Amino acid sequence: MREQIEWLLARSAFPLAIVASIGGAIVLIDGGSSPEFVTGVIILVSYGWLALLERLFPLHSEWGRSHGDLKADVGLAFTNAVVNLGAQPLILALAVGIGAWMSQTYGAALWPTNWPLLAQLVPALILGELVEYSCHRAMHEIPWLWRFHAPHHSANRLYWFNALRFHPLDILLIGPGKLLPLVALGADGRVLALVLIFSAVHGTYQHANLPCRLGPLNWIFSMAELHRWHHSPITAESNHNYGGNLIFWDILFGTRWLPSDREPPVRTGIEDLPHFPLGFASILASPFRWRKVVQESGPEAGFGPQGDVH
Repeated sequence: MREQIEWLLARSAFPLAIVASIGGAIVLIDGGSSPEFVTGVIILVSYGWLALLERLFPLHSEWGRSHGDLKADVGLAFTNAVVNLGAQPLILALAVGIGAWMSQTYGAALWPTNWPLLAQLVPALILGELVEYSCHRAMHEIPWLWRFHAPHHSANRLYWFNALRFHPLDILLIGPGKLLPLVALGADGRVLALVLIFSAVHGTYQHANLPCRLGPLNWIFSMAELHRWHHSPITAESNHNYGGNLIFWDILFGTRWLPSDREPPVRTGIEDLPHFPLGFASILASPFRWRKVVQESGPEAGFGPQGDVH
């Protein structure tokens, strides 16, 4: 019986979660609830449900226990929530200003506000994803940006809390930043709420310690089967699958990678920095003392092939 449940879970847990989250959000918003309230409630409920599923049906038992990372992950999650709440209004205000200028210049708002709310989510995800893909790829390929993204990849396991394990300066680029073009084009708070809900739910399932077999949907979503390769400790493997929600831009720019002859590695982390600091404060400080971190964390000098870790 357990094998049948796991087979069904692997193929249905994420699609059902997205349908329930987005569908529930639309019903609540159309019923008069504020987008901000709906966003918070649905995200919290999704986190709790996924944490329970991980306990019941873990993909890898070793990912289910703390690797000395739990305290730091909780601290980073709380810090990033505060940073996002503080920065998001400023980013959206900037976007509103840009949008007003565009509207005045072109004579009308460019966003398809007359479309059904669910239909508006599609271009919102694709456009927001371009920002996220570009920033994410830049953080892997530009050495001085990599130091801000390395904390996310330093985790020695994958579980739902990894979706919140980011340096605050990293999350500012990838988080609220993707909303800027949407607001500038005229998308309203309902659309932003759906994008944030989709991103939060997708991100946690993307990192979840759950079986996942999405088949053809791996050509649409940047889900766990793809993202586990992105967390490979080997740089040549991890520098793929940059999509936060959709795999569209990876397909277009040739960075989608899903080997068919083997499973993703169970061991995650950064091969060149196997002893990356685990503490909350040391993770926050790591980009600003990078050379010291590399010297202390690497097996030898710790430097990558071009004098830095990519």
